[in-house]
Amino acid sequence: MQIAGSLAVLAAFILARTGKMDPNSVPYLLLNAFGSAAVAADALGSAAWGVLMLEGTWSVVSFVGLAQELVRRRAY
Repeated sequence: MQIAGSLAVLAAFILARTGKMDPNSVPYLLLNAFGSAAVAADALGSAAWGVLMLEGTWSVVSFVGLAQELVRRRAY
C-alpha cells in the first residue's frame, strides 16, 4: 500500500511538473488524495508519526481541493 500510494503521488507530481497534467484537474487531485491517504494509513499502522502528519495533511488538502474542483464544475 505504501509503494502504490507513493507512486501515485510521485506520478501526479512528475506529470504536473512536465506539463502533462493540470494540478487543478480531477485526475491530479485524485492521485494525490488517494495516494497520500494510502501512505498515511500505512504510517498510522507503523506509528510513523512524521510521515502520518505529512501525508495526512497532504491527503486532506487534496480532498478539499478535489471537492472544490467538483463544486466549481457543477456551477457551470
